[in-house]
Amino acid sequence: MTVAITAEVVKTLRERTGAGMMECKKALVETGGDLDAAAEIMRKAGLAKADKKAARIAAEGAVAVARNADGRSAMLVEVNCETDFVANTDDFRQLVKDIALHIASPSAPRFLSRDEVPTTELDDVRRIATVQAEEAGKPENVIARIVEGKTDAHLADIVLLEQPFVKDDSKTVQQLLDEISAKVGERIAVRRFARFKLGEAGDDEAGDGEGS
Repeated sequence: MTVAITAEVVKTLRERTGAGMMECKKALVETGGDLDAAAEIMRKAGLAKADKKAARIAAEGAVAVARNADGRSAMLVEVNCETDFVANTDDFRQLVKDIALHIASPSAPRFLSRDEVPTTELDDVRRIATVQAEEAGKPENVIARIVEGKTDAHLADIVLLEQPFVKDDSKTVQQLLDEISAKVGERIAVRRFARFKLGEAGDDEAGDGEGS
């Protein structure tokens, strides 16, 4: 049975996904007019495109600064894209500001990506989780899952890309970057961030182009 796809439904899907009219109509036809299913198809397609962009060079972008309310500390973040056209769009500029605000929030990430976390720190987390699970009498197969869960939770606390986004905790910062990348058609990457605190020598910098 053929389902009529109205202009209003296409418009609704466009507003939800930021995709083009023809892409939205195609997804709606494929799902028989089911908005949620069409949005999910487009989300997966967009993320797949974002993965393909991961190897491309992102050398344009912007830098943003955010200060804590007490004025005693500030955060500096660099977010890259592929072209100056995207770098000058309102959406991209807002993204950079939002990420700076996220870093300045109580979330306060210590690292950009999990690759930067010292192995010794993760080893300690796994060791403590293992001991606690063993003392609780958990079976070996359950212990492995507990340790993995504790490790992932620790990374979500300290790694920017794995933290729930401060303005929408239903997604991580990495998922936010993937969504914007799919929307603008370019690779979007957080290259680095630095935290400065009054009275402390030097700065705390994380990242070097790996956060995409």
